Amino acid sequence: MTDERTSGELYLVATPIGNLEDITLRALRILKEVPLIAAEDTRHTKKLLSKFDIHTELTPYHEHNKREAEGRLITHLLEGKDLALVSDAGLPCISDPGAELVRAAIANNIKVTPVPGANAALSALIASGLDAREFTFAGFLPKTRKNCAERLESLKGRAETLIFYAAPHDIVKTLKSLSETFGENRRAVIARELTKTFEEFKRETLGELFKFYEENEPKGEFVIVVEGGETPIEPAETFDLKELYEEELKKGLTKKEAMREVAKKLNISRREVYNRLLEQN
Repeated sequence: MTDERTSGELYLVATPIGNLEDITLRALRILKEVPLIAAEDTRHTKKLLSKFDIHTELTPYHEHNKREAEGRLITHLLEGKDLALVSDAGLPCISDPGAELVRAAIANNIKVTPVPGANAALSALIASGLDAREFTFAGFLPKTRKNCAERLESLKGRAETLIFYAAPHDIVKTLKSLSETFGENRRAVIARELTKTFEEFKRETLGELFKFYEENEPKGEFVIVVEGGETPIEPAETFDLKELYEEELKKGLTKKEAMREVAKKLNISRREVYNRLLEQN
C-alpha cells in the first residue's frame, strides 16, 4: 500500500531528566537526522546537543511564543520536512505547551511519532514504594489559592496513587495544601533531583514532609507521590466526632494527640477535626 503522506513527521523526543546517559540511541539518531528541533529553551537544549556532537538547527517553542511559533512549525511540516519537539527534560507535552502543537499537527493530518525515554513522574512512582498499579498524574497545582483548593478537593477521595510536580519555591506551600486537604497522616514520598548526583527520596507522612521543608531550605526539582485515600467515613452522618475525640482523651492522650487519632480514623485533616470540634462547642 502506497503511503500518500506528503507532510513531514513530528517526533516527540524524550530528553534526560538529569543523567545524560539516559538518552536513547533512537533519540540521538532522530535529533541528528531531522532538519529542525523545536525546544522549550534553546540554550538548555544546545548544551545537550553539544554533548553528543549534534548540530541540528534549533528554534524556540515555549509558553510565551507558542501561538506565533505554531503556525511556522506546522508550515514547516506541511512542506514535507520533519521536526523534533523536545522539552527541557523528560517527555514533551508533560507540563509544557507541546500538547497544543500535537493537536495542531493531528488536525493537519501530520504524522506524530513518540520517541520514549526518561520521565520524572514515573521514575518517582516506581521507586516510591507506593501502589503503582493505578495512579493519577496531577502535575503542578494551580497558582491561585481558590483553584488550588478546588483541584485538591476533587482529588481528595481518589483511591489511586497521586503524583504532583513542585518547584523549590513552591514545595512548602504545596505540601501545606496537600497536608491540610488530604490529612497530615497520609503517606507520601518526595523524590528530589531524580537521576542527578544528589538524588534523594524521603518517605514520610505529608505532615512530616511539610515540617521538614518548612525548616530546611528546599533545593532542586521535586516530584511528590501521595498514597491514595481510603473511602472516607462520613462523621457528620455516621459518627459523633466529639464522642470519638472524648474517647481518645479517656485513653490518656493529650488534646493534640486525640485530634490526630480522630483525623486518622476519619481520613480527614487534624485542622478539620479542630474546626468541627469548635462548631460543636
